[in-house]
Amino acid sequence: MLQYLLVALGGALGSVSRFAIGRASFHWFDHSWPWATFAVNSLGSFAIGLIYVLITERSAMHADSRYLLMVGFLGAFTTFSTFALETVAMLEGGRWGLALGYVLATLVSCILGCGLGMLVMR
Repeated sequence: MLQYLLVALGGALGSVSRFAIGRASFHWFDHSWPWATFAVNSLGSFAIGLIYVLITERSAMHADSRYLLMVGFLGAFTTFSTFALETVAMLEGGRWGLALGYVLATLVSCILGCGLGMLVMR
């Protein structure tokens, strides 16, 4: 039962954090690129790399932290389904180049972010 509560708490905090970043980016950046989705997916990938090493390799955090932070918080914080929808919207709007750039930039930044997070923590 504790694991479910940890996931729920982490999910609530993650979704509120994602919402806050979305609201802030709306005022900070232009709207030609989905900056909020890009940012949370990149940051979330970096964070999951950090947390993974802390839990599995360093034993610096209790194993149940995985439920709170990785499954709950980062599961709600990152927005891969939104990323997919925004990409399809770009394609449907005929903005193929922008869509391809967004997909490539997101995938590269998320993979590098996760690896960098693991490297930093090691």
